[in-house]
Amino acid sequence: MYNQFKSISLSHRNAPLAVREQLALNEAEAKGIMLRLKDFFDVSDVLAVSTCNRTEIYYSSAADLNNDIIKLLLIEKGIADIDTFNQYFEKFSDGDSAVRHLFQVATGLQSQVVGDMQIPNQIKHAYQWSADLNMAGPFLHRLLHTIFFANKRVAQETFFRDGAASVSYAAVELLEGLMPNPKVLIVGLGEVGTDVCRNLAQKQGMEVSIINRTKSKAEQLGAELGFRVAEFSDVEAEISRADIIVSSIVRDEPFFSKEMMVRLRGMSFKYFIDLSVPRSVSPEVEEIPGVMLYTIDSVRSKADAALHRRLEAVPHVREIIHEAMLEFNDWSREMIVSPTIQKLKGALEQIRKEELTRFTKNLSESEMEKVDRITTSMMQKILKLPVLQLKAACKRGEAETLIDVLNDLFNLEKEKENS
Repeated sequence: MYNQFKSISLSHRNAPLAVREQLALNEAEAKGIMLRLKDFFDVSDVLAVSTCNRTEIYYSSAADLNNDIIKLLLIEKGIADIDTFNQYFEKFSDGDSAVRHLFQVATGLQSQVVGDMQIPNQIKHAYQWSADLNMAGPFLHRLLHTIFFANKRVAQETFFRDGAASVSYAAVELLEGLMPNPKVLIVGLGEVGTDVCRNLAQKQGMEVSIINRTKSKAEQLGAELGFRVAEFSDVEAEISRADIIVSSIVRDEPFFSKEMMVRLRGMSFKYFIDLSVPRSVSPEVEEIPGVMLYTIDSVRSKADAALHRRLEAVPHVREIIHEAMLEFNDWSREMIVSPTIQKLKGALEQIRKEELTRFTKNLSESEMEKVDRITTSMMQKILKLPVLQLKAACKRGEAETLIDVLNDLFNLEKEKENS
């Protein structure tokens, strides 16, 4: 079978964040893993995908190398407890399941937030890394271009990509509409706060500052995303200079109070977006003129409405994937007979040239051109039926039998040896 695609997957579906973050790969690490695979194993069509929610490696090989690749990945990341981490991986050892999984990942069906719009770009980056290393063969090229076309259909034909379906992205969509080119302050870098930062990093025209009680975490994220880092002790001064404050800090009682706002008398108009549970911004802050508060409930209702529309579109997305996979599988099966078709063409072309050499010595140039065109046309017509029959046999799963018949009839294996 031509489709020897396989994959390993570590994702939010089976692994906690503490495990996923240890196995995340940046571009250099992803390329390094792919080169290691090339050095150690007989693989082709290698793709390394890494996002905040998943780390996956796809490859083509006659052998099932899933456990070996997991072990190599863990060793490369400096993890000695291989047995413990191995249990978090999903393994896809047959071509159809691995291809289907990549379709579902790339379209956003497997995302933590269904329909995640960042996924197609992340897959494109992974594809570029593979191409940079010359590790994307005809199979992977065709597969990914089929996936990209399916993604285009999903965007055009469904509501699967409409609206902000996560709280963090809905918060970013909200603050984008509040004012042009705002100064944004993010306070608290838990999972939600970090997601807000990552979504903001894709936007233009905003000046973003971040604050966290553990400054080292803020410095690491700030360096990664290019955001300004401020001291937690300077939070009131940072509020004064910001236009929009997004809070996701964890406390038993509100951190941003009416009293704090009174102390900051004379400040400009402020928007607070409170993503904390329990609330970190007191409702009383809105009693201060010029202060407006959005709570997590208002943000979440917007996200829930978008998520509902996306979930309604899931059956249509699955139908698009099914149609795309049928087309890809037809192509994949036809690749089985491609070498035989090329050998048959070569054998007939060799006969044609030999006969032309024997019988056209006394022809003029114009006569020779005419004979060449006639014999080429005849050869193409002779080839047409075997090629169509081979492709039809592929769809019936009977290609191997017809390949053997053609090899015997035209002695194609000998032609291959003599070529």
